[in-house]
Amino acid sequence: MQFELTDEQQALQAAARRFARDEIAPVAAQYDQSSEFPRHIIKMAWELGLSSTAIPADYGGLGLSSLDNCLVTEEIAWACSGIGTSIMCNDLGLMPIIIAGSEAQKKEWLTRCAAEFSLISFCLSEPDAGSDVAGLQLLAEKDGSDYVLSGTKCWISNGGVADLYTVFATLDRASRHQGICAFIVPADLPGISRGKKEDKLGQRASNTCSIHFDRVRIPASQRLGAEGEGFKIAMRTLDRTRPPIAALATGIAQRALDESTAYAMQRKAFGSPIGDFQAIQFMLADMAKEIEAARLLTHKSAWLVDQGQRASKSSSIAKCFATDAAMRITVDAVQVFGGNGYTKEYPVEKLMRDAKLMQIYEGTNQIQRLVIARELFRG
Repeated sequence: MQFELTDEQQALQAAARRFARDEIAPVAAQYDQSSEFPRHIIKMAWELGLSSTAIPADYGGLGLSSLDNCLVTEEIAWACSGIGTSIMCNDLGLMPIIIAGSEAQKKEWLTRCAAEFSLISFCLSEPDAGSDVAGLQLLAEKDGSDYVLSGTKCWISNGGVADLYTVFATLDRASRHQGICAFIVPADLPGISRGKKEDKLGQRASNTCSIHFDRVRIPASQRLGAEGEGFKIAMRTLDRTRPPIAALATGIAQRALDESTAYAMQRKAFGSPIGDFQAIQFMLADMAKEIEAARLLTHKSAWLVDQGQRASKSSSIAKCFATDAAMRITVDAVQVFGGNGYTKEYPVEKLMRDAKLMQIYEGTNQIQRLVIARELFRG
């Protein structure tokens, strides 16, 4: 077993850390308060090779590994997970094309996204089909050699600002997973409209909204894979993108520990720094051990993806453990700060709000537990 990062990975990690701490951390609270979309920061990340990282070199991208992506994501999340979500959204949106696209589709779409700054969204969730992906209702009706999409997607990250969508729709609403197809959909097509931006508890710098499809015509050349393969494409995508979600949560948790440790050394009570008291020391120690475990689980799941091995169980374990840990750690960070932790003058209340979303998106942690159990029974 080898735990040491390569020289290239250490350099990548350092570059991501500099960018996060110099460009993101100083403005994170401002974007959290205003809920403004940080387009120029995301463009800077793309220019530095920290966004759209999974595009293979054959199509003009960097072709970074899943582990590389996790290293970048953790550093960015340390500064702001809302901006981090907006940055990593491109890799989620592009992954169905990377996984299931034909050679012609990859040359057309991946090459374009590598050469030009674009924002890409992954459109799977619906008002009545979040965890129950097979129950999605967005209809794809065949019309000659085209498909006509009608319905609504919701909770779409970067949905209101995206240039390109990967969209999952069904040929038959009664057929469950067997009728689902995946499509590449430019965001400027006639019939596409965007709903209101969600006013969220946390990760407020990330744009989240509904997308409405009113008889949007898509040529068959923009269908990914065969008819009925959409569910499999979505699940394979999520297996590969859950490790970076775990990395995002680990970054949040690490920031909470760093802030809590620094505060415990300078805040005094009863004549001593509160870090001298065992109650605080034990809280910090518990934070540290959970972060270490979350990081190792994340790196293992990313390694399995990079090795081309089945990663469903490992990815779900990493996502579930890391995001639950981030929630516990940020709640404890607020407790370490006491009354100060409950105010926006200090960063830990934002970390707590941001951490909550990690347990919900890209598959709730209840769904992750079902995936883990199913894999155990599969044996």
